[in-house]
Amino acid sequence: MDKKTNILLAEDDKNLGNILKSYLGAKGFEATLCENGKIALEAFKKGNFDFAILDIMMPVMDGFTLAKEIRKLDKKIPLLFLTAKVMQEDKIQGFEIGGDDYLTKPFSMEELLLRIHAILRRVEQGGHSHVDPIYNFGKYIFNYDYQVLKIGEKENKLTSKEADLLKLLCDNLNEVLDRSVALTKIWGDDSYFNARSMDVYITKLRKFLK
Repeated sequence: MDKKTNILLAEDDKNLGNILKSYLGAKGFEATLCENGKIALEAFKKGNFDFAILDIMMPVMDGFTLAKEIRKLDKKIPLLFLTAKVMQEDKIQGFEIGGDDYLTKPFSMEELLLRIHAILRRVEQGGHSHVDPIYNFGKYIFNYDYQVLKIGEKENKLTSKEADLLKLLCDNLNEVLDRSVALTKIWGDDSYFNARSMDVYITKLRKFLK
């Protein structure tokens, strides 16, 4: 029997949280519901989660802060933000923190399920591909597994998206890489918003690679 995907669900709206938990359970997932970021972080430290769905506007600890704390503990777990915040700046912040997707309320359960499956497929495909985790180029050393870029004695911690993008560039060193290829491989599609998000990550990588 296949192991169920264990999802951390952080949502302070009890009604929505219970509906989501029941729906995910009916679709074959194991969901742990937490009513604020602090409780969710404690649950994450004690549990063994494969995926996290985080509301942003929560009491005690908001979703962005929670995501940062989770990323300190686990660089690879998929994070999906589920929120009423619709400003593009908020979405970009979510991706900069290391989020894999961002779904605004109101939303359909079917869309949420499709996004979860899409992220899990990307993770699974990435997990089964052979990669050389260490890249040396110029004065830089990039460890993909640990998501660390070293310049001399200085180490820069990268987010999962930054590491994936830099790895893709390293795999295609001295070649012209089409933007649509990078967008499809890392973000899942080449939509306008994803293109804007990728531009943010490229700008950050350029700062590291000065």
